[in-house]
Order: sequence, then structure tokens, then C-alpha cells
Amino acid sequence: MSDPDSTLTPAERDHRVRQVELLISRLLRIGVLTSLFIIVLGMVLSFTHHLGYRESADELKRLTSDDAEFPHTIPDVWQGLVRFQGRAVVMLGLLALIATPVMRVAVSIFAFIYERDPKFVVITSLVLALLLLSFLLGKVE
Repeated sequence: MSDPDSTLTPAERDHRVRQVELLISRLLRIGVLTSLFIIVLGMVLSFTHHLGYRESADELKRLTSDDAEFPHTIPDVWQGLVRFQGRAVVMLGLLALIATPVMRVAVSIFAFIYERDPKFVVITSLVLALLLLSFLLGKVE
């Protein structure tokens, strides 16, 4: 069996690798900045809708206490977003932050296909499957 990269010159191979590295770098940067923007927006919403958070230390302590009411499921986040609740917007930002490295793994699969590296396509696909499985199993209590 011949090497799939045998048709590529070293310069072409380096160019492909560089393109993939830039794509993944942009993906991570955009994901983190987007999640940061969403989290800050959620904080602004929280403090503008609930002026007591700024005026009373007790209100702020209640917001940050262990029994504070935060959305814990995707439907809860969605319902909070529909009601423009700052806490739900913050949770959306955190979900975006968590999704960023997962998207990086998914994009890497296509990157390895583009680079013609079947061994890493399989390995990265297994990593993505394990990540997704861990999210599903983490939901089961």
C-alpha cells in the first residue's frame, strides 16, 4: 500500500498543515471571544434587571450562594433566554466555552481528512466519540 501523501511535495504538505493550524487557531479564538462576549452580556443583563445586586451586599451574596437559582439544563437555559434572564445568558456563554474545544476536535477530524492522515482521523474520531459519550453519561445521575 502506498503512502497517501506521496503525491504531495513537502512544501504542499507544509502548506496544508499551516492552513489547518490557522483554521483551528481562529476557531479557538472566536469561540473564547464569543463566549466571553455572551458572559459579559449576561452579567450586564443581570445587573440592569436586578438593581438590588449593585445596591445590597445581601442581594449579591444571595446571587452567589450555593443555593442560588441557576439554569442547570438546556431547556432551563432556553426558558431563561426567552425571558431575558442574565443568569441564562451567562450559562449560554459557559456552554459556548465548553463547546469550543469540542468543536476543535470535530474540526480536527476534517483537517486530518484534508491532510490525508487516516490514522489520526480514526484517533480523533474516537476522542470526539468519547467526549460526546462523557457528556451523555454525565447527564445520567
